[in-house]
Amino acid sequence: MISLQHVSKEYVLSQEQKVSAVIDVNLEIPAGEFVIITGRSGSGKTTLLNIASGLAKPTQGKVFIAGQDLWELSDRQQSMLRNQKIGFIFQFPSLLPTLSTLENAALPTIFSSNHQSDNPTERATELLAQLGLGDKLVAYPRQLSAGQQQRVVIARALLNQPQVLLADEPTSDLDEQTEIEIMELFHQIHQESGITIVLVTHSSELVRYGTRSIKMAGGHILNENL
Repeated sequence: MISLQHVSKEYVLSQEQKVSAVIDVNLEIPAGEFVIITGRSGSGKTTLLNIASGLAKPTQGKVFIAGQDLWELSDRQQSMLRNQKIGFIFQFPSLLPTLSTLENAALPTIFSSNHQSDNPTERATELLAQLGLGDKLVAYPRQLSAGQQQRVVIARALLNQPQVLLADEPTSDLDEQTEIEIMELFHQIHQESGITIVLVTHSSELVRYGTRSIKMAGGHILNENL
């Protein structure tokens, strides 16, 4: 599903200073895996996730998603691929404060000309109900807890029925109990749908929820565990 071949990412801070965030990484993620990438801050794990999603272009190397060479596609083709095949969950919920829970969850349909559902609002309603937010459809983000806001983001990411779900530190600002609930939710989604999930976290305690864990440091993959 995702293939990274000799991928590196270098940031130029000044004429004299460069930072190598990812260094010559090779990674294969078959369809249906739940991969959890761990590492300290600055290890390169978020950069690697951004490269895998096409949000960051590697300085060198190739990125394949569902067999397509990502950087051989036009900007429009890349945008369509991300919208139709990839669901994103970022560290902070990033919900629009002026939109209701239902409107926030249905937001991806605004940018898609190829809806997987004839009635995206109905699908958003069903997803929110499945995620325990059936009674919060007209609530605004400020009226939701942090865990509830993250559930809205998960619903939004799943709306277009993507093949891949990418999550960057989705539990970092949650309390311990809510973190467990959200991770169990990811596990349930994976078990029921078979969707490919790649989740980045600084917490090694969360690797038990995945089918494979990868540890990064200094831009390198240190080890992989089944």
